[in-house]
Amino acid sequence: MPNLRQLFLQHVAPTSEAPLMLEVEKAEGIYLYDPDGKKYIDIISGISVCSLGHCHPKIVQAIKDQADKFLHTLVYGEYVLSPQVKLATLLTQQLPTSLDCVYFVNSGSEATEGAMKLAKRFTGRPEIIACYNAYHGSTQGSASLMSETYFTQPFHPLLPGIHHIQFNDPSHLDRITTQTACVIVETVQAESGVTVPKDGYLKKLRQRCDETGTLLVFDEIQVGYGRTGSLFAFEQFDVVPDILLLAKGMGGGMPIGAFVASAKMMKLLSFEPVLGHITTFGGHPVCCAAALANLEEMLEGGWITKVKEKEKLFRSLLKHPAIKNLRSWGLFMAVDLDSSELVMATIKHCMADGLITDWFLFNDRCLRIAPPLIINEAEIREACAIIIRGLDKAYQSLKSA
Repeated sequence: MPNLRQLFLQHVAPTSEAPLMLEVEKAEGIYLYDPDGKKYIDIISGISVCSLGHCHPKIVQAIKDQADKFLHTLVYGEYVLSPQVKLATLLTQQLPTSLDCVYFVNSGSEATEGAMKLAKRFTGRPEIIACYNAYHGSTQGSASLMSETYFTQPFHPLLPGIHHIQFNDPSHLDRITTQTACVIVETVQAESGVTVPKDGYLKKLRQRCDETGTLLVFDEIQVGYGRTGSLFAFEQFDVVPDILLLAKGMGGGMPIGAFVASAKMMKLLSFEPVLGHITTFGGHPVCCAAALANLEEMLEGGWITKVKEKEKLFRSLLKHPAIKNLRSWGLFMAVDLDSSELVMATIKHCMADGLITDWFLFNDRCLRIAPPLIINEAEIREACAIIIRGLDKAYQSLKSA
């Protein structure tokens, strides 16, 4: 009889030729556990998803309570469902008044797709601009926004009318014209290896969009929900988008995403044509209940206020000759090793020693660190010690090779 790992390889569609193959028996807090009881510090939060850790009790209880009431009822937007309404209300109460209407979807990619359609519908324009080295999802529309041909070339042709600008380069802003429906930009670029806007770049981008009547879309799918030290990263840059994209950390481990805009703008998806955007499972009641509990705990638990302090502790502990640079914005860090071989070797040694880290899609020379916001000082010290040991082993093995 094949074991679970063999069945995984036979029947679960692959995404790489060398999956990590960690068999997860349970998860709690910052830890994953394998069937033998070995625990692993999840220093990447399932790629910025489990911001309050795995199986947070309040989130799990909200899931159970809602499951006892009702699950799916009808396609999104027709019935009045308490978890959806409560979540949309609490979410918009945390946002500027111009972002007062939420469209719930299942994932970040779907949030991007919805925003692209909304921008075209609102402006009547054909072109969309994204940034080089940005990632907004993997479906046909969202993948069209990628500049990196390695990940997209086999699937061409993708959407026409997509253009690119360099993040943090004001000289590229004149590429935004009166034909541009929207500019979609990560508030802090993630997959390039944590690239932070500088010298008022986002304000200059906002100004250019205003001059051309172009919508500004902030993708906070990965950097929202407290990761950077504020509930939403854009709050730290004093710039408000026309459309906001959310997912990942939104659901506390459950699949949910959203694009948020003004009610006036969002209404355009309801006529000419009716059902201009539709989803069967978007805003699923159980996912919304989990997301509501997650947001309530984010706001009430004081976790966001401790992010910058924990960032400083990480930075003080991550010292090693192999580290060329450490870029961070809150609890989102890229440890630059200047070598993909060293990164992959370090990931391997860390996992053997009980810690899960990763690389970045467009920067395989950096280690990814994005722990649950609930990580405490002792756990940070333990995690950093494992990373340093992993670096020692990887550094020495490659140096002697």
